[in-house]
Amino acid sequence: MADTPLDAQKLRRVADTIRFLAVDAVQKANSGHPGMPMGCADLAVTLWARHLRFDPDDANWRGRDRFVLSNGHGSMLQYALLNLFTSHMPMDQIRDFRQLHSTTPGHPERGETEGVEVTTGPLGQGIANSVGLALGAKMGSARFGGGEFDPAGYRVFCIVGDGCLMEGISYEAVSLAGHWKLDNLCVFYDDNEISIDGSTDLTFSEDVPARFAAAGWEVVDVDGHDYQAVEQAIERFEQSDRPTLIVTHTKIGYGAPTLEGTAKTHGAALGEKEIAAMREKFGWEYAPFEVPGDVTEFCAEIIQAKKELRADWDKSYVAWKNAREDNGLSFDVFHQRRLPDGLYDTLIKMAPTKVSATRAHGAEVIQQVAREVPALVGGAADLAGSTKTTIKNSPHISAEDFSGQNMHFGIREHAMAAICNGLAAAGGWFPFASTFLVFADYMRPSIRLAAIMKTPTIFVFTHDSFQVGEDGPTHEPIEHLESLRAIPGLRVLRPADGIETAAAWFAALHYDGPTALILTRQDIPAFDRDKEFHSTDLLRGAQVVQSGLNEQATLVATGSEVPVACEAAKILAEKGINVRVVSMLCRRQFQNRPKDDQDRTIPPSLPMVSIEAGVPGAWGTLAKSGWLHVGIDHFGASAPAEDLIKEFGFDPAAVADKIEAWLSERD
Repeated sequence: MADTPLDAQKLRRVADTIRFLAVDAVQKANSGHPGMPMGCADLAVTLWARHLRFDPDDANWRGRDRFVLSNGHGSMLQYALLNLFTSHMPMDQIRDFRQLHSTTPGHPERGETEGVEVTTGPLGQGIANSVGLALGAKMGSARFGGGEFDPAGYRVFCIVGDGCLMEGISYEAVSLAGHWKLDNLCVFYDDNEISIDGSTDLTFSEDVPARFAAAGWEVVDVDGHDYQAVEQAIERFEQSDRPTLIVTHTKIGYGAPTLEGTAKTHGAALGEKEIAAMREKFGWEYAPFEVPGDVTEFCAEIIQAKKELRADWDKSYVAWKNAREDNGLSFDVFHQRRLPDGLYDTLIKMAPTKVSATRAHGAEVIQQVAREVPALVGGAADLAGSTKTTIKNSPHISAEDFSGQNMHFGIREHAMAAICNGLAAAGGWFPFASTFLVFADYMRPSIRLAAIMKTPTIFVFTHDSFQVGEDGPTHEPIEHLESLRAIPGLRVLRPADGIETAAAWFAALHYDGPTALILTRQDIPAFDRDKEFHSTDLLRGAQVVQSGLNEQATLVATGSEVPVACEAAKILAEKGINVRVVSMLCRRQFQNRPKDDQDRTIPPSLPMVSIEAGVPGAWGTLAKSGWLHVGIDHFGASAPAEDLIKEFGFDPAAVADKIEAWLSERD
């Protein structure tokens, strides 16, 4: 540990073991990236052996520091560290690197490998997640710290490469970290000057340290293979009042006799000849996947020290817990993400009933949610006034005060989403991120990763159709609803009124994965529901709003198109054409219902009309006896919303005419 003398020789032996585990695993798989683990082994061993707080037997220990490998292609570095310092990674999994059903996938995956905090691979995501993880600790400390013991006071250590810092998301996240002065965040920059195509000189000549310094970071420059220098850099971070970037100059493929420092070590096995020569160069007389006895002994000492650290923390936690009076939120309840009993009934009872936009309904609902769920936190990408997501009577997060529930992200949609994913991965929080639906395009990589990781991030999107109006095609989402629905595991909910908005928020809070709430800018007319309606029907994903005798078709609509469908149904009824109207709050949730439940809602014997202000996409999968989509498959226009409704045929009369003509053609 850091309070013991640094033994560079022993650390070097562990680092060399990591190098050979990496090259042997990649060689056996004939797939992977050995160069980065070979180059970063020295700095990583110094961090893990001497500074990183973790429990070798409990990857989810609350008091642990968080470690993130942003340049996740170097995953064998993390797997080797887990093998040497924890019980989570047996050697047979190292041997099965990148093989089916192993816990050593090509890139680190949260939920697949114990000890992996977030899924990385898409470059830049890890550092942005790390900002969220660090922010979660600062916010937790503001709620639970303040004394000699801080149960939420973990630190975040992240390794990034050149590729991470070339991606734009990294700068968005770095800027916010500096603005918030996240002094619990330490980033190691693996400055090996190599990317896939060769030297980074081809494309990357900026002054990275100056960039971070300008963003308010502490910057330290060291030789990444000098243990004492790395040690001193980490100690400097531990004393800093700002986030710290440690620029570690390394050699990619360190130790490879002929390939060290070249792009050839980046993404391919070294080859048997090169590995044999490397063994000879190092005097490494061990078989592939063999850990030297002295390394095992040294790691055992480290493991014991980590266990003692955990035991000390547990004692302090018990004493802190016994002495503390909870102010409405206990640390245990917080980490369990426990929601109050009766929350659904509470939200349904307060659900807005007046005619308004669903973003306005959402503004009322979120106030109630924030009162009931103190761990609800989030904000907007400089659009809080438009998305109406500001939580009243709560401060905004700042470098001086982390106690609030509101966050200003600035115009940084991509980092906002990734930071909220980090908050969700930190545990305890119910994070949300909001912006206009059309800007989901900026956030899509982070939304996709939220679905892969199954993090319960809530994405609030407003201004959800061409009825945005005068702002024109650039701000009018057409393909976005179906595009989001195409992401496996992401729930997309588009409510039609206040009660559906309340139900949507409840569903999002209860889901163990990400949710997209889709809300309108424009007011939505009121509509009547059948007398048999029960509020619990909303949680099924779809509900029959209106029904009748001798129905000839089912109209399935979402959001602002539900009252349009209801009015069109009345017009059709006057012509002797009876239809039922279904409000589809969440198609994925509905399609996960039992088949007989689906058939009672959308009878397979009836032709189906989907009505939504967007491209048709996969709506036809619900239809069993013919399908018509009333939507829009072209970009919008700049004009008042009421003019666009008529222009694009979304007034009830035009919709009724389309349906009548279609049904006539079928006859």
